[in-house]
Amino acid sequence: MSILDKCNSFTDARKAMALGYYPYFREISSEQDTEVICNGKTMLMMGSNSYLGLTTHPKVKEAGIQAMQKYGSGCAGSRFLNGTLDIHLELERELAALVGKEAALAYPTGYQANVGCISAIVNKNEYIITDKYDHASIIDGCKLSDGTMLRYNHNDMTSLERTLQKIEGKSALIVVDGIFSMEGDIADLPAISALAERYGANLMVDEAHSLGVLGKNGAGAAAHFGLTSKTDFIMGTFSKSLASVGGFIAADEPLIHYLKHKSRALIFSASLPPASTASVLAALQIMKDEPERIARLWEITHYMMKEFKAMGYDTGSSCTPVIPLHVGDMMTAFHMWAQLGEEGVFINPVIPPAVPPNGCLIRCSFMATHTNEQLDMALDKFRTIGKKLGVI
Repeated sequence: MSILDKCNSFTDARKAMALGYYPYFREISSEQDTEVICNGKTMLMMGSNSYLGLTTHPKVKEAGIQAMQKYGSGCAGSRFLNGTLDIHLELERELAALVGKEAALAYPTGYQANVGCISAIVNKNEYIITDKYDHASIIDGCKLSDGTMLRYNHNDMTSLERTLQKIEGKSALIVVDGIFSMEGDIADLPAISALAERYGANLMVDEAHSLGVLGKNGAGAAAHFGLTSKTDFIMGTFSKSLASVGGFIAADEPLIHYLKHKSRALIFSASLPPASTASVLAALQIMKDEPERIARLWEITHYMMKEFKAMGYDTGSSCTPVIPLHVGDMMTAFHMWAQLGEEGVFINPVIPPAVPPNGCLIRCSFMATHTNEQLDMALDKFRTIGKKLGVI
């Protein structure tokens, strides 16, 4: 037996390709806008995480260009050694101010921010408590730590309390998504924070999908609930509302100081490229200067949710710009994805193991820059195809 045999015998994806139901790695040859060129065809984008529509903003693009001209294409090293630029420090000050913390630390990706923080903070004989629907980067951070991971049922506070009772008196970090990326619902942070305080646990909130969506100036779920001071670590990404790539952790200064010297994902990774850093700074400024973008995003969210429900779609517990349409079995999800694609609508099907076998869904996500005409065109397609497939 060779260690490579598993690669040669992996055929699931090739079978899907042969059947014409392979929804991954689609080739986009345009900007990430409300319309994209996918495999040579113009499509209405209903599957992007660019919630504020800033990836095409002239100021964001110009900031990246100017940074490239000034600093070059990369830093050729880690933040720990030769890779800390003045704009990295400026960005970290802006991020800390946005989310209401003393300090922040920027990572090359959001994935690394979660992995780097959790694995550094939780040690042997300590515990990490996660929601069962937390993002994969949180789970991987738990696996790389020396601590023990315990999971509670999704947004189930009785289940969380039972978990905390099992380890009462032990050091624990509760890690939860602010907005859950597939379900589109919001973590019950008031109850989670109260339980953390009652049982002496600390709290970390992943604001990947809530930054730019919830809270004053788009500061996220912790700010939305007025729980910034009760949240020990705030994590965020730049690849969604902030129109670039990267991530960060914000916290009190001693916690960030510790991560700077203990977080392997930071120390052993090349630092965030100059163009990406400058683009995030520009996106942050636009988010502050143009609050109407967040207002428009929520206007779209309420409209699409109302229309989907009126058609008869099951949108689960979603209450955010991430709206899942629960369609049942995997082949129904694939048929819907394919037919919507033929009609020029780009969406993302979600199938096992990300969801239970008969819990497949079509994940829609919206941008502040979608026009009413684009939304209504999409709704017409969802109505026709949903009825044809017997989903509604």
